[in-house]
Amino acid sequence: MANNTITISRDELADLKEAFDKVDIDNSGYINDYELQELFKEANLPLPGYKVRDIIEKIFAAADRNKDGKIDFEEFVSLVQEQKSKDVSRTFRKSINRRMGITAIGGTSSISSQGTQHSYSDEEKVAFANWINKTLKDDPDVKHLLPMNTDNNSLFTSLRDGILLCKMINFAQPDTVDERAINKTKLTAFTISENINLALNSASAIGCTVVNIGAQDLKEGKPHLVLGLLWQIIKAGLFADIEISKNEALIALLKDGETLEQLMKLSPEELLLRWVNYHLTNAQWPNINNFSHDIKDSKAYYHLLREIAPKGDVFIDFSGFHETNDLKRAHCMLQQAEKLGCRQFVSPSDVVSGNPKLNLAFVANLFNMYPALHKVDGFDLNHIEGETNEERTFRNWMNSLGVNPYVNHLYSDLTDALVIFQLYERIRQPVSWDRVNKPPFSALGGHMKKIENCNYAVEIGRSKARFSLVGICGHDLHEGNRTLTLALVWQLMRS
Repeated sequence: MANNTITISRDELADLKEAFDKVDIDNSGYINDYELQELFKEANLPLPGYKVRDIIEKIFAAADRNKDGKIDFEEFVSLVQEQKSKDVSRTFRKSINRRMGITAIGGTSSISSQGTQHSYSDEEKVAFANWINKTLKDDPDVKHLLPMNTDNNSLFTSLRDGILLCKMINFAQPDTVDERAINKTKLTAFTISENINLALNSASAIGCTVVNIGAQDLKEGKPHLVLGLLWQIIKAGLFADIEISKNEALIALLKDGETLEQLMKLSPEELLLRWVNYHLTNAQWPNINNFSHDIKDSKAYYHLLREIAPKGDVFIDFSGFHETNDLKRAHCMLQQAEKLGCRQFVSPSDVVSGNPKLNLAFVANLFNMYPALHKVDGFDLNHIEGETNEERTFRNWMNSLGVNPYVNHLYSDLTDALVIFQLYERIRQPVSWDRVNKPPFSALGGHMKKIENCNYAVEIGRSKARFSLVGICGHDLHEGNRTLTLALVWQLMRS
């Protein structure tokens, strides 16, 4: 055996035998080439089809010592040893990354993980652990993990078997994960990997960016990856109903002279800010512009809580409003939020420091619990079309690839073609970025610059990607034509 080939332990050998037997359906003691891809998946070495074909042509033939066109368990173990050796493993990882568009970094950070120390927020760790403890406290399948201790690293180790992650995804977007597919008892290394891969695929399906996260990362409980993934899942759940097609009461947030179509184009974050200011206006208190600096003194929160609290049922005590110390005032404000059952995500110090992520989550939770919006008459809502399953699939696929900006609305967010250019690069179609008009777009010439981008996007599709784009021009993309935009997006996704 070569010196750089790792040794397979007895436990690993037993796991490999379990995987081999699981794939060897006919119990012949051998596997054929068409079974090899599934076997690598079971052995926690998932490989794309093109790579398996390379193995069949090159490595498989070498491992098949008997030259009988099949491979037995002993030969398979030898093959696994080769794949797990450092040199070959590195080659495989780079090859997969190039094919799948995965960059060689260890986390969701844009900075390489090699030689880099990733930091993480203790505040986020505590907030997310508390949220999970509350959300899943009655779920019997995770009673071995909950409640998590927020004083240690329980949050990072709790995802190791994949069960908790699957449960959180289903809480965020119900029925995303088939409960029957989750391995819950008699867990082995392979069934745990199945759980984690199921969770990662499901997270991708709801629009989370997971291109830099692997099963091994979660098994090791890498803090920056765990927090990044959990935040995306939690946010997906908090934002799920913050759109007009699901919550008609949001029409109350229309401003004078604004059309319903313009309101529908706002992101969930923008709608939440609009919602807070709607109530602050009613309270005759100055509006805020963000969930960081403008909420540090807690005074806007006080007025928001009083406006949304059920009248006659919950009394919001304003005595703490006059505290001179910001930290004490924030503590008193959160005591009032607790009366509504909404003291989640933020501590007094998170409010005073203006943590934008946790304060956004705090406000989103308030909205979901007590929107305090009344139905507005005079609008014909029959023409409001909610997002179809097909459109949601395309949008979530884009977001799972980490496009920037985040796609909240499939058509209106593609009108400047910037996301489309990023998708072209994902399928290895080069984009001449010096030809691309970049934001900010002026009110005067921005319209034409966006159309120029869309024309260039169609040009790449026709001349380089060889897409079928008959009758499609840049103006169609810019105007958000549903049928023609989908024609391009479908071909991008297929590629």
